Amino acid sequence: MMLRFNVSCPTVPHWPGDNLSIERLGEGKLATSKGIAGRRLISSFLQFSFNPAVPRRRIPRQHQVTAMASASAGDGSSANGLPKSHAPQISKRLENLKPTVFTKFSLLALKYNAVNLGQGFPNFDGPEYIKEAAVGAIRTVGKNQYARGHGIPPLNAAIAERFNKETGLHVDGETEVTVTSGCTEAIAATMIGLINPGDEVILFAPFYDSYEATLAMVDAKIKTVTLRPPDFAVPVEELKAAFSSKTRAILINTPHNPTGKMFSRSELEAIASLCKEHDVLAITDEVYDKLVFKGQHISLASLEGMFERTITLNSLGKTFSLTGWKIGWAIAPTHLTWGIRQAHSYLTFAVATPFQWATVAALQSPDSYYEDLVKEYSERKDVLIQGLKEVGFTVYEPQGTYFVMADHTPFGFKDDTEFCEYLVKEVGVAAIPPSVFYANPADGSHLVRFAFCKDVETIKEGVKRLKAKLRRPVLTSS
Repeated sequence: MMLRFNVSCPTVPHWPGDNLSIERLGEGKLATSKGIAGRRLISSFLQFSFNPAVPRRRIPRQHQVTAMASASAGDGSSANGLPKSHAPQISKRLENLKPTVFTKFSLLALKYNAVNLGQGFPNFDGPEYIKEAAVGAIRTVGKNQYARGHGIPPLNAAIAERFNKETGLHVDGETEVTVTSGCTEAIAATMIGLINPGDEVILFAPFYDSYEATLAMVDAKIKTVTLRPPDFAVPVEELKAAFSSKTRAILINTPHNPTGKMFSRSELEAIASLCKEHDVLAITDEVYDKLVFKGQHISLASLEGMFERTITLNSLGKTFSLTGWKIGWAIAPTHLTWGIRQAHSYLTFAVATPFQWATVAALQSPDSYYEDLVKEYSERKDVLIQGLKEVGFTVYEPQGTYFVMADHTPFGFKDDTEFCEYLVKEVGVAAIPPSVFYANPADGSHLVRFAFCKDVETIKEGVKRLKAKLRRPVLTSS
């Protein structure tokens, strides 16, 4: 059977390395080679070709795509006069953003069979009782269709109950909790729903790269305040100088990725005071709130006078080692929830229903689960940190999260990217160059981020490879 496709676009981009080629076999008939872009293109065509509601229309022959080398006119253009290839297109809002560093180094880890201590996903699954709750929901009629946009009622109630237990704040699950597709969507919905073009938003560098990307999408202006080793303390005077009449919001991530810093009560009180003084919103990313090794996690919303101006973001994935489920949430007073829900409605509308039911079971876990979680991660952290120190790194021990920052300069590389590429290709260990998390990359070029959300044996193997192959440069006197 020959499939027919109506092509409504005059050109098709050729993405570097994706091996997309399309051949005109006959009027309206297309065949593609292997490749992600090719599969996506055909998938798009199929959606329209087999939809009887979509009117068919005949397309001028000059708009049909011919990109095979065999159809080349030999002058740099295809037989129909179009260029052989087209540069990838992107909006001006996003053109300065680079491809995510996590994708790059995870792919390199696979290519070189490296121990992946880079990207922050566990190599083990969460508790069986939570997975069984998801399986049970999948097998239950009525729990596999669209959920209510802002979350199934039992999950909204469970999130509100957990928040009350941890902060003492009573929130209404029906009007002040929004379930999202992971915390990343909660971030995006908050930015799109509450930030206007030209608004200034303060970030603490280094910062999770999604913050910069979503702010670019709304044409906001970013101001950064840099946290510096060894303790990554908040420079209060720099923070005060960052506030202005144009400041709309400040974003705080505590415990902090990638530094592992816990924002202290005095630092949070200083931030709260500035927010109230300048009538600024506070957005807090608290996805690592249960991974605390030293100190106490404090939600900014719990400080006096802050709930009414704070959006608290969290998720299932980090705490329960189920990052692929992408269940997150935003907690905010009703007047701020309105904008978040409006954006969420047009981003994803609803989140996977069976996983929402399973998250209810997760949030009902006993306190002993969290105690065991910290104990297990403490062991992983200690194995990695001790190994890094023995290899020769200067290590900045984290107070929370499952990341550790270290100084790679003893090994003689010009910057973090060169070091991490050498590490994955020659040593067989993947790490993340954190300079991409800074407004000024030079501020982080001497650092490297390792993740210890792996089983102990994997961490030990990574340390073993570092000890065997990573050496300090030999210094010779002139």
